[in-house]
Amino acid sequence: MRIRKNLRISGIVQGVGFRPFIYRLALKHCLGGYVRNTPSCVEIAVEGLPEGLEAFCRDLTDSAPILACLQEVVSEDAPPLGEENFSILASHGSGEAAAVIPADIGLCPDCAAEILSQQNRRYFYPFTNCTNCGPRFTIIKNLPYDRAHTTMAGFAMCDACRQEYENPLDRRFHAEPTACPACGPVVWLEIGGRRRSRECLTQAAEMLWNGKIIAIKGLGGFHLACDARQEPVVQLLRQRKGRRDKPFAVMVRDLAAAEAICELNRFEKSWLRSPASPIVLARQRANPGIAASLAPGNRYLGLMLPYTPLHLLLFQHSPDALVMTSGNRSEEPLAFTNDEARRTLGELADAFLFHNRDIHVPCDDSVVRPLHDGSTIILRRARGYVPDTIQLPLPCHEDLLGVGAQDKTTFGLAWRRTALLSQHLGNLDLVETIDYYRGAIDHFQTLSRRRPTVAAHDLHPGYVSTSYAKGLDNVRLIAVQHHHAHIAACLAENGRLERCLGLAFDGAGYGPDGTIWGGEILAADLADYTRVGHFAPVVLPGGDAAAQNPNFMALSYLFAVYGEAALSQAARLGLRFSPLQERLLLRQIATGWQSPVTTSAGRLFDAVAAALDICRERTYEGQPALELEMVAEGQDWGYYPLKIGHHHNQLVIDTIALFRQVVEDRQRGVAPAVISAHFHESLARGCVAACLTLRERLRLNLVALSGGVWQNARLFLRTKELLTKAGFEVIFHRQTPANDGGIALGQIAVAAAVLDREQ
Repeated sequence: MRIRKNLRISGIVQGVGFRPFIYRLALKHCLGGYVRNTPSCVEIAVEGLPEGLEAFCRDLTDSAPILACLQEVVSEDAPPLGEENFSILASHGSGEAAAVIPADIGLCPDCAAEILSQQNRRYFYPFTNCTNCGPRFTIIKNLPYDRAHTTMAGFAMCDACRQEYENPLDRRFHAEPTACPACGPVVWLEIGGRRRSRECLTQAAEMLWNGKIIAIKGLGGFHLACDARQEPVVQLLRQRKGRRDKPFAVMVRDLAAAEAICELNRFEKSWLRSPASPIVLARQRANPGIAASLAPGNRYLGLMLPYTPLHLLLFQHSPDALVMTSGNRSEEPLAFTNDEARRTLGELADAFLFHNRDIHVPCDDSVVRPLHDGSTIILRRARGYVPDTIQLPLPCHEDLLGVGAQDKTTFGLAWRRTALLSQHLGNLDLVETIDYYRGAIDHFQTLSRRRPTVAAHDLHPGYVSTSYAKGLDNVRLIAVQHHHAHIAACLAENGRLERCLGLAFDGAGYGPDGTIWGGEILAADLADYTRVGHFAPVVLPGGDAAAQNPNFMALSYLFAVYGEAALSQAARLGLRFSPLQERLLLRQIATGWQSPVTTSAGRLFDAVAAALDICRERTYEGQPALELEMVAEGQDWGYYPLKIGHHHNQLVIDTIALFRQVVEDRQRGVAPAVISAHFHESLARGCVAACLTLRERLRLNLVALSGGVWQNARLFLRTKELLTKAGFEVIFHRQTPANDGGIALGQIAVAAAVLDREQ
């Protein structure tokens, strides 16, 4: 007796070869019916003998394509219709959108082999792709994910490509960007406004060998590229880009070239070869043979392998290690159109490597730092991961928008149990970035066909994202404290609802008491929090100005320790201020004039880095803390005793006394490397001591680590280790950055919990 089932599959099931997989599966089990895309899911109808349907459903989940992610499978019995043939139907465009758009995927081995095979019709074709690789998110304009809704719509397929595209048994079946030299996009080199199409990759490579800078159009925007082994051109690129010290990423020809530069463990190799192809931070070898100015003050280098055919082909002629940094001036939005690149990068690049496949959605490279224990610090979530969704541990009773923070901005949309986070958008300080932010929100709403009725925003009244939320019409607003959002994001992505001890350490967040928080211990769940501990408060002289100048924070801490003798102590450490600065800073610190109080962990790191003469001039966010971490070497677990006091029923970790011990050791001539190691160990032990006290008081054993300071691998690993040894369960970020790139998820989670509590 024949039976029939209707199935709806949601998740990452479009653009990943899912329909041809279903087609082959139905043929294998002698089933009739159909499969088709809809805006919300993939619909399947299968009909045949019971044992065939049983095997089909089993294989559906056990053998799905590697890039697919089945989040929900809904199956319903239906009356048989007598269908014996199975077909792939045209996409159905109506209905509620919930389908997940696939992320851009790095070049697969099959396509790479074709590109380098002289017998293949795609030999040396720089836009080769298939169902298993190539652009997705960056070219899509609307759902369902079909060619007509992408920037490939203007390229009519030739007969050979059409045959592959329409054959369910071919790996290019409905690979929407599929093309070949006869019908697809083209690449050209442009120098001084003159276009050169023939041998353009060879000419570009020759320019790179000769110390030139080239703007290269990639998947999600432009890179600025130069030879990573030539110090003069790397310095020139820094000068032109206005990026004095911040590390440059390097793309290398292959894994062998990567291993010649960095010491790679199995985790780092796995990330480099993964379909997402992110930038992977790896420790440099002692004599890597590359420009010293690639990553000043940093023992690690950001590496990536060629993830597009264009990159692969360029490396057939170019140096084996190329700087590949974002195509923009420092802090400006990423250039992603040809005209924009000509306008904004003309003074930075000596030539342009253009192509005519438009990028609809700009998307920067993702950045990860694998650790030796198998965990990974995600520093930037973008290409390769966006727009993969995150499942929430509780339902959203209304469609939500989390507008994110001010720096490292992302936003997120959420419905039911699904959160859709944007790519990294940058800092909302420039008009161009704000326009980019608004446009990205509009695009995500178009793709998801969602119009949120609730918007969650930060408490800080000066954030552009907060102003954006308050400017929305007919939307309920939910304000979320910054550090609560950090901890909520960590809870949400780990699928946890219970209350925890949250260690929220970062640079700054607006506290409801009017001070600047940043070294916080919260007792929190998704719906609510209580501040139960924090770092010792100090003055933030000049407000934001202190965040830009580590010396100011060192003087503030010295004043907290030594009072009026702070300047003489500063002089002993080699800290120098102009007479005007001395008068102004002392007045601000003593009176609080234009200088709020802060408990910021990030500013503590700044002060220590300045006191040790490790970093006294900050040229990019997080530089003092990063260089302080880099100085600490080896497994030196010496530490300074760290006192924990009480104030208004809150624990106070005495970071002022910790700073005093740092200064005294430095004045005794102890090496900065030793002091840095002891400083990190002291903080880790202090965190554990505080958590032990609070566990006894609050009966909480779950600890969540969130905030940008936890990107410090030394502090993160040691704190996690000591907490685990003390019997705590420790959760941390695995899918989103611990920095402000995860704030939008936390805002969504808090808003969902608030709405759920009201039900």
